Amino acid sequence: MVDSRTYEFEGTSPSIDDEASVSRDAILVGDVEVAAEASVWPGVVLRGDVGPVRIGRGTHVGDNATLHAATLEDRVMVGHGAVLNEATVETGALVGFNATLNTGATVGSGSIVAAGTVIPDEYAIPPESFVRGVPAEVTPLEETGIDPEAIFEEFSSGAYTDLARRHGDLFE
Repeated sequence: MVDSRTYEFEGTSPSIDDEASVSRDAILVGDVEVAAEASVWPGVVLRGDVGPVRIGRGTHVGDNATLHAATLEDRVMVGHGAVLNEATVETGALVGFNATLNTGATVGSGSIVAAGTVIPDEYAIPPESFVRGVPAEVTPLEETGIDPEAIFEEFSSGAYTDLARRHGDLFE
């Protein structure tokens, strides 16, 4: 984490827990907090200028994701290339590759947002939902036949925490 690119904005600098793994190729600006056991991968931009960015404990932010004034609670998975603008993702939710969460969107706990999904401004996804499409269509997880436990085990934030540690100098 020594070589991470962190930048002050109007007197506020990013705060990274000693137990977090932040790629030296990530950019963190302003009011950003990264909690223990979180992993922030190469190419990620966390920009806390018009509002804070909060990355919860055990949360994973995949390569090239962009978060602007967004909150990710604990054990959240954000896939490669996702874009979150002033959005909130609650505990245990998964946001797929290249998904977009527009201003004020909220993803409820335990929900799965499919790759490429676009969630409109101010849209609230209920907990335990499966979300897909452009614009987003919401289905209760129990009606999909998807086994969320299998999905979350495969993409668990703990696995990514371990993987980040195994990468060594990518995160030093």
